[in-house]
Amino acid sequence: MDGPRVILLFSGKRKSGKDFITERLRESLGHNTCAILRLSGPLKKQFAQEHSLNYDRLLDASEYKEVYRADMIRWGEEKRNADPGFFCRLIVEDLTQPLWIVSDTRRKSDVDWFLTSYGAVTHTVRVVASEETRRSRGWVYTPEVDDAESECGLDNGVTFDCTITNDGGDELLEQLEN
Repeated sequence: MDGPRVILLFSGKRKSGKDFITERLRESLGHNTCAILRLSGPLKKQFAQEHSLNYDRLLDASEYKEVYRADMIRWGEEKRNADPGFFCRLIVEDLTQPLWIVSDTRRKSDVDWFLTSYGAVTHTVRVVASEETRRSRGWVYTPEVDDAESECGLDNGVTFDCTITNDGGDELLEQLEN
């Protein structure tokens, strides 16, 4: 394949429902058509290896991951500062699907890398949910996590091509159909 036909860069705060939405899109479009890419995957894998941690447990929504989240953020920032495209390059290797969905875009450098590398096929999608909704999904404000670049890096300076409100209900289903 010469490259993707479409790239959707999803971003949003913790517990806004990015994974839920991107999984629903892949189900409706098909696994052969659509690949979900997670920038956090190679980050967590490398972090687990370097710190002798359980990689699978860092991938789920467990308390285990939360214990290491702040350290992973700092470590990932060090890697990105040395090479802004490091994690982006890792996730796009060997893909064959024409539609790529990056489910966890968190930094302007991630957006810039995809725009520079793939241009006009790249589109940005912001997922928003109220704090009340996020709390109902288990979100608790955590200093050094919720005020870090990994949560706030795209709050300003990026114009999103699309915004999806994910407070549940029929409104979400209508937005996904569109």
